[in-house]
Amino acid sequence: MGSWTEQLREERTIMENHNEATKTNKHDKGFTLVELLIVIVILGILATVTVFAVRGITDKGQTSACAADKKTMEVAVESYFAQNGGTTIPTATPATATVGTTASETLKLAGFLRDVSDKYTANANGSLTAVLPCT
Repeated sequence: MGSWTEQLREERTIMENHNEATKTNKHDKGFTLVELLIVIVILGILATVTVFAVRGITDKGQTSACAADKKTMEVAVESYFAQNGGTTIPTATPATATVGTTASETLKLAGFLRDVSDKYTANANGSLTAVLPCT
């Protein structure tokens, strides 16, 4: 009987040691609150840097679009004067098949513009007026 009880005690000790080991391992898993806060702060900083970098790219794109639109309008006006002669772009109210209600629409109807610009308006004398603020 002595060996049987000793064996039982030994098995019980082994199980208790195993339970203690698994309990301490459970506490070692996961992240602490401080570690999670550090990660969140780092992600916030990266997001801020990205937002400001993208904002600069958008501003440059707007500036380039304005410059391209202005150049397109200038070329359309010059082409109209070169092909039709004269120093004014005709307008009519109501519009006809070849003359629009604005000089920009006349340039479109004549085939010098694909669409009327939302950034610049052509005047009858060929000058351009900015509709939207372009820098």
